[in-house]
Amino acid sequence: MTVPTTAMVLAAGLGTRMRPLTDDRPKALVEVGGRALIDHMLDRLAEAGVSRFVVNAHAHADRLIAHLEGRPGVVVSDERGHDLPLETGGGIKFAQGLLGEAPILVANIDSVWVEDAEPPARAVRALCEGFDPARMAARLLLARMERTSGFDGPGDFYLESDGRLIGRRAAGAATAPLNYMGVHIVDPRPIYAHPETAFGLFPGGGGLWGGWAAEGRLHGALMEGDWMHVGDPAARDEAEARLAR
Repeated sequence: MTVPTTAMVLAAGLGTRMRPLTDDRPKALVEVGGRALIDHMLDRLAEAGVSRFVVNAHAHADRLIAHLEGRPGVVVSDERGHDLPLETGGGIKFAQGLLGEAPILVANIDSVWVEDAEPPARAVRALCEGFDPARMAARLLLARMERTSGFDGPGDFYLESDGRLIGRRAAGAATAPLNYMGVHIVDPRPIYAHPETAFGLFPGGGGLWGGWAAEGRLHGALMEGDWMHVGDPAARDEAEARLAR
């Protein structure tokens, strides 16, 4: 399929690990290479063909909303009516009326990357073009463990030859060669139907991806390049050094 016109950009998190940089601002407005994290992601998605961006807001929401004013195609999903952010799945479910029923892109704001080949949005386009809703519930963008910075985990997935993903825990392995890099395309309807209000998608959090992987409906696409997970101040510094090369 082609790149969806709509993306859900997840920017409501508390940014606890990014403190003190998030004492007075949302994580989305922490700068890397002179630009806010959310601008890195919005520009990347726009380059791929996305024209409508649903951004959820909770922590320091006023600052985030003010920053986004005047940006074409941005619609805010305001989660401040809840005590805490709704997590990945809950944020998507809450924004159902803004997102619609067709497949959407979902993106974290703490993900920055440099691709080996031009054009720079090639990986996102390839991710979407390989998505088959008849066979897949979601298709995740992946980075090689050895080309990842700012990520202190043991690796997330194995990628089978037919594109199916097997989680590290499901494989009974201590580590895995590939990391989920914060962008995926998904049929949102099963997320809307989930009975909980606040819930995640990742298998380790009891989310939907575990069941989809067991059914062979969680697939992946590999990005060739350097991925920077910007989750804390040290990771921010590493990302700035990589972007400055």
